[in-house]
Amino acid sequence: MKEITDRLYRKITNAWCMYDWGSSAFSTTVEAAVLPVYFREVVAASLPGNLATVYWAYTTSIALLIVALLSPILGSIADYTGSKKRLLTVFAALGIAAVAAMVLVDAGDWLLALVLFLLASVGIGGSYIFYDALLPHVARPDDIDYVSSKGYALGYLGGGILLAINIVMIQFIWAGSTLGPRLSFLSVAIWWAVFTIPLLRWVPEPPAYVGDLGAGLNPVVAGFRRLGKTFREIRKYRQLFFFLLAFWLYNDGIGTIIKMATIYGSEIGIGMSDLIGALLLTQFVGIPFSLLFGKFGKKIGTKRAIMLGLGWYTLITIAGYFMSRPWHFWVLAFMVGMVQGGTQALSRSLFGQMAPRARSAEFFGFYKISSKFAGIAGPFLFGLVGQLTGSSRLSIIALIVFFIGGIILLTFVDEKEGIRVAQEENRAVGTA
Repeated sequence: MKEITDRLYRKITNAWCMYDWGSSAFSTTVEAAVLPVYFREVVAASLPGNLATVYWAYTTSIALLIVALLSPILGSIADYTGSKKRLLTVFAALGIAAVAAMVLVDAGDWLLALVLFLLASVGIGGSYIFYDALLPHVARPDDIDYVSSKGYALGYLGGGILLAINIVMIQFIWAGSTLGPRLSFLSVAIWWAVFTIPLLRWVPEPPAYVGDLGAGLNPVVAGFRRLGKTFREIRKYRQLFFFLLAFWLYNDGIGTIIKMATIYGSEIGIGMSDLIGALLLTQFVGIPFSLLFGKFGKKIGTKRAIMLGLGWYTLITIAGYFMSRPWHFWVLAFMVGMVQGGTQALSRSLFGQMAPRARSAEFFGFYKISSKFAGIAGPFLFGLVGQLTGSSRLSIIALIVFFIGGIILLTFVDEKEGIRVAQEENRAVGTA
């Protein structure tokens, strides 16, 4: 980014961050706060026992599996054809359309709700492959931790603002009616679409990278050939792939807490107002702490800061097992807000530093497959344990293994060596 002015650099990085602002409304209103509770208490109220929770967990796993399987090949195609922004647009449009259609979901429409949630989850998950892959292209190397953290912070702010608006709409304007939740889903679609525009307008499309494959190949064929080459060179990138293994493990715990918190709280008797209010607290606590984590990572090292966050998550998991009162949920929400955005932002920036810039979409495809396979195992385990025991408390305490295991694996990652390998390839292809 040395060839552009500081003013244009800020405009480009801010435009990139605004996609986090817009798309995070899906994570807050749809994925975490409103839809899980609306699904369990209204849409799927006729289902016996804890089947609503189980079906929700299984649908989450299926959506993540689809994105995980598509990620590497889509990333390779995007690098070869120079189409990161175009593919981001396609998947974002799928997600936005599915969320908009949720305005039709009413009591008893549990199958429709699950199908639309599946499509929306694939849409947002697919778009993040290319959004994350743009990070090394928009951020300067010495600024990548801060830009990544700023994206998460703006995501918390944007998602939190719309969630607050939707809470007012659900609790006060259309209290006791299904219209409030359904209109909140429509608001997410509009919000997401509008704040995607700055990225499409200002963030440049990185050039295609054909490498030694040569031009003129079918993009799918080129994608598979590029993947094969990467696997043959896996020893060259062993630090990066070992980090992916650690990330897969600890992100499983983080992702499961994000996706299952409200439906778990609902199952143990915590009311909707407390659930949504506490999640709103998480959003606004996450804003300053995400930025602080970015600075903290620069001071003590990115990897060490991530490990500190995982230790905090271990305490959260233990406390979650004993949760029984609404104020417990509020305290845990504050604790999660302290580390949720920071650990994920620093994970993204560390990976971005260890990935060759010209092949960022391909490597972020692997990052996404690690992320999504993590999301498959966690919710599936959550649902399976809940189905076998009839309660989800043991599912919560089981998550501790992901955080402790992640800390152990991270101790074996040499981040400096991984960054050195990436910088050598950047210089070789002229993207340093």
